[in-house]
Amino acid sequence: MERRNVEIFLALTEELHFGRTAQRLHVSQARVSQSIKQLERRIGAALFERTSRRVELTTIGRRLADDIRPGYEQIRDGIERAVAAGRGLAEPLRVGFSSPLAGELVLFAASAYRERHPAAGEVLLHETPLSDPFGLLRSGELDLLLAQFPVAEPDLATGPVLISDTRVLAVSTRHPFAKRPSVRVDDLAGDKVLSLSGPVPDYWLDHLLPPTTPAGRPVERGERAATRQELLALVGAGRGVHPAAAHEVRYYARPNIAYVPLDDAPPLEYGLVWRASADTGRIRAFAEAAVETVRRQGGPGDVCADGR
Repeated sequence: MERRNVEIFLALTEELHFGRTAQRLHVSQARVSQSIKQLERRIGAALFERTSRRVELTTIGRRLADDIRPGYEQIRDGIERAVAAGRGLAEPLRVGFSSPLAGELVLFAASAYRERHPAAGEVLLHETPLSDPFGLLRSGELDLLLAQFPVAEPDLATGPVLISDTRVLAVSTRHPFAKRPSVRVDDLAGDKVLSLSGPVPDYWLDHLLPPTTPAGRPVERGERAATRQELLALVGAGRGVHPAAAHEVRYYARPNIAYVPLDDAPPLEYGLVWRASADTGRIRAFAEAAVETVRRQGGPGDVCADGR
């Protein structure tokens, strides 16, 4: 008996529907019918009773399923473990994230990764410092990072955009902007924009904190902070303003801070980043699971829209 025929037979015993079985196994319905007919010729008896309304197992079919399922599952699991070992999937995968929503997406992707590869190792999560976005990745403490784009580092590789979010401006509730329904990038020229300390690439900082407005007016950068909590403390104290992703409003609400939509700023995007020299089967498998997770939710923008 061919393994594929056995797989189709066992799937049909669970679905009891030729169309659903075909969809589940990504084959045509004709292929399912052909496989069952081949098995029935081999067995010499009908395995299913078919009517126009339902499909049911015969007594022989039910007994065959009970007899071969444990062996099939043992073979399948053994092959999966061998594949995982061969691709390095059995090792734990250390994945970093730079924002709360990115951390949630990593968790969803980790579930999809383990579903696709049951023998894969554990996925371990780590939050990366705001002031040193790539340090843990470069040191080897992380295998992957779901980071804010852009990333233009010669030693780092990137995947597609997984999260895309609009921007808001974090201001003190005493700031005049707090009473406005929205602000524009040109409004930043009249205030101090809090910056970040540490080894943050200039191009990354310029994307987050534009050095000039669309009208060409310079944007003054104020005090520097190393962590998000330091930034929020400075904003709440009225020491400056800071652009942020809109999803952060749900995670960093404070009574002394207002988040005002920043209308004409480009979206903030996030995607997977890894060392170019460490492009392994584990990384590719997790990246595929992350892309599939986002695809099921409708696309990068929808990940933010529904909060998942």
